[in-house]
Amino acid sequence: MSSTSNSVRLIVFLAAGLISFAFAPIIVRLAGDVNPVALAVWRTTFAVIFIGPFYLFRREQESIDAPFPKRTIFYLSMLSGAMLGLHFILWISSLRYTSVASASVLVTIHPIILIVAEQLIFKVRFNKIVWFGVFLSFIGSVSLGISDSHQSTQQFPDAILGDILAFLAAAVFAIYFLISRKIRQHSTWLGYVAPIYFWAMLTCIILGFLLPGKLLFTETQTWVMVILMALGPQIIGHGSMNYAVKYVSPTILSTTILVEPALATIFGAILFNEIPTVLAFSVMTLIMAGVFVTWYGNSKLKNN
Repeated sequence: MSSTSNSVRLIVFLAAGLISFAFAPIIVRLAGDVNPVALAVWRTTFAVIFIGPFYLFRREQESIDAPFPKRTIFYLSMLSGAMLGLHFILWISSLRYTSVASASVLVTIHPIILIVAEQLIFKVRFNKIVWFGVFLSFIGSVSLGISDSHQSTQQFPDAILGDILAFLAAAVFAIYFLISRKIRQHSTWLGYVAPIYFWAMLTCIILGFLLPGKLLFTETQTWVMVILMALGPQIIGHGSMNYAVKYVSPTILSTTILVEPALATIFGAILFNEIPTVLAFSVMTLIMAGVFVTWYGNSKLKNN
C-alpha cells in the first residue's frame, strides 16, 4: 500500500476518533444521574462483547510478535488495560462534578506529561515548532475550560473535585499511552485492543464491587447510552488512536486530541443550545492553530 493511502487512512481514523471523543461527555450526560463507575463497568464490558468474538476467531493471526518474552507482553497488556480502565472511571466521574468543557479540557493535559516522558525515557527530541504548537493548544484548552467554569460555578458547586478527577484521568491516560506504544509497535490492531479492553473491563469490575454505588441501571436510555459509549468513544475513538499510535508519536497524537474540547463545545451548542461566548470561539481557534503548528513541526522534524 502506498504512503499516500496510508496517510489518508490515518487521517480518516484520526477524524473518526476525534468526533467520537467529542461526543463522549455528551453521551455520559445523556446517560442520566447514575453511578459513574457503573458506566465505566458496562462501557468496557460491552466493548469486550463486541470485539471479543472477532479476536477469538482470529487469535492465531492476531498474536503480538514483540522482541521480548510473552510474560512481559502479558504484564504490559495487563498494566496498560488497568490504566485505561482507571482512566475511564476517573474521567466519567469528573463529569458528575464539573462541566463538559472543563472535564474535556483537563483530560487533554497529558501531552505535557508525554513530552517530558518521551524525552526522558525514549530520548525523543522535538523541535521548537512542536513545543510552540503544544503550548498554543494547551493554553487554548485551558482558556476554554476557564471560560466555561466561570459560567457554571452555581451549577457545579463541587467543580474543583471534578477538575482534580479529570486531571488524574489525564495523568493515568499518559501512563496508558506510553505503555500502549511499547506493545502496539509489534501487534495488529485487534491483537492489541482486545486484551487491553479485557483488562480494562476487569479493572472496572473489581473497582465497581469495591466502591459504593449500584452497578445496574433501571432506565432504558442509560443502557442505550452505555452501548453508544462502547461503540463510539471506546471502539471507534480509542480504537482509532490505538491504530494511529503505531505510526505517529504519542505526543503528536495526543496533541491532536486537544481538538476534542472545541468539538465537544460545538456539539453541546447544537444539542443543548449551549452557545459558546466570543472568548470560547477565540480559544477554539487557538487550539486548532496549535494542532496545525504541532503537525507542521513534526513533519519538518521527520524531513530533516
